Amino acid sequence: MDAKIREEIYRLHANLCKALADPKRLLLINALRDDARTVTDLSQQLGLSQSNVSQHLSVLRERGVVGATRTGNNIYYALENRKIVQAIDILREVMAEQLQRRSEIHEAVTQA
Repeated sequence: MDAKIREEIYRLHANLCKALADPKRLLLINALRDDARTVTDLSQQLGLSQSNVSQHLSVLRERGVVGATRTGNNIYYALENRKIVQAIDILREVMAEQLQRRSEIHEAVTQA
């Protein structure tokens, strides 16, 4: 693979990871898992201010994670690619396995 292409892929990868590196943005992605929603819907569902939701959606839009579609007076946000949910789910499985191993180690140490 060409060095410039490889560098661009890693840059895009890092930018996507930065978009996912915030708990509120992960909550937003999860809330958009099944259906498109408005800022108001997301704000009410997650208990966040509309301005905060808008700020985080802006970051996710810039990084290509979500897109927006206007329907009348409403703007609906949706995931651009469903694979992002799969990736997040895999990461959650990895974390659950890590927590399980830590728990097992802690239990073994305390019983020794």
